[in-house]
Amino acid sequence: MKALRKLLDNIKPHVSKGGRFEKLHSTFDAFETLLFVPNHTNKNGVHVRDYADMKRTMIIVVMALVPTLLFGIWNTGYQHFLALGESAPFWDVFLHGLVRVLPLIVVSYVTGLSIEFAVAQIRGHEVNEGFLVSGMLIPLILPVDVPLWMVVLATAFAVILGKEIFGGTGMNIWNPALLARAFLFFAYPAQMSGDLVWISGLNEMGAQIADGFSGATALGAAVLGDTDKYTLIDSFLGFLPGSIGETSTLAILLGAVVLIFTGVGNWKIMLSVFVGGFLMGWVFNVFGTESTNGLMHISAIQHLTLGGFAFGAVFMATDPVSATRTERGKWIYGFLIGVFAILIRVFNPAYPEGMMLAILLLNTFAPLIDYFVVDRNIKRRLKRSVVKA
Repeated sequence: MKALRKLLDNIKPHVSKGGRFEKLHSTFDAFETLLFVPNHTNKNGVHVRDYADMKRTMIIVVMALVPTLLFGIWNTGYQHFLALGESAPFWDVFLHGLVRVLPLIVVSYVTGLSIEFAVAQIRGHEVNEGFLVSGMLIPLILPVDVPLWMVVLATAFAVILGKEIFGGTGMNIWNPALLARAFLFFAYPAQMSGDLVWISGLNEMGAQIADGFSGATALGAAVLGDTDKYTLIDSFLGFLPGSIGETSTLAILLGAVVLIFTGVGNWKIMLSVFVGGFLMGWVFNVFGTESTNGLMHISAIQHLTLGGFAFGAVFMATDPVSATRTERGKWIYGFLIGVFAILIRVFNPAYPEGMMLAILLLNTFAPLIDYFVVDRNIKRRLKRSVVKA
């Protein structure tokens, strides 16, 4: 590390103001602060040094995503060989998944970071750190067979129109990764829904597909009335088709533990999302007994393990920029996300995965929720002061 530090110190004068390559200062700063903790302090007032800067926070989130990433890679290979009716060794399964998933991650990061670096150079400010997380989230919420050029388009849309147009990291209204998915879903629905997109190479397998294998997700099967295709333990562990990082609730909860333990993720939002989703699922279980809608008959607890519900609750709803800021607002915000996710899922069989729209909807109303919470607190305190007077 000393040699690396010395190398950076030798380069720094050339990219600083007055140096030969001063226009590349933003790019150099991004790499330097990623490798080493910045030694900047406030020039006026209190001087604070803390390792927990934005980059370190983002890296913790990426580390929390590792269990879902590793399981998603393995499950991609597992579902592929399952579709063929074949049994393969662990490393063959994992390697197949790695070959399919890694290009999506590389394309996501290259596209997003290229735009981030270009914008930083044009504006002459530091490179925003937010894409360290978004670059990993985007591939994990997509079907494995999505074309790479679509990943480029979706990532560019999310970074430019979802972040930079509002001023960059910390200024965006909606979660950028979810904007990328929403863009693809509405622009290219055939590549984002149906039974063929969730299994790698399913379109090309043809007659090789095992008898009885459809590739349908658990929610897709439930829409058709087959609510028993996947058990609760299957959906909790993740042995089913779906977006790369969304199938295993167990892996997602391991990430939640990391986020909560480090204080990066807000447990109030996570818990309230699950509570809201469970109560809405329970209502449908109680009052939808005579309905022909198969989604009403999925148990309330299993609703929480299907689709992108758990992933959205842990990694999307807790985005500190697009979520509510007040403590009471976090409970309201999370609860409504859970309720709306199940409502959309059940009442719109053509789109049984409602977590994306639920979070984007509540992202929109998060400032309004905070406003009413703060306004209520102000009025309550004013009323208390008048009574005392």
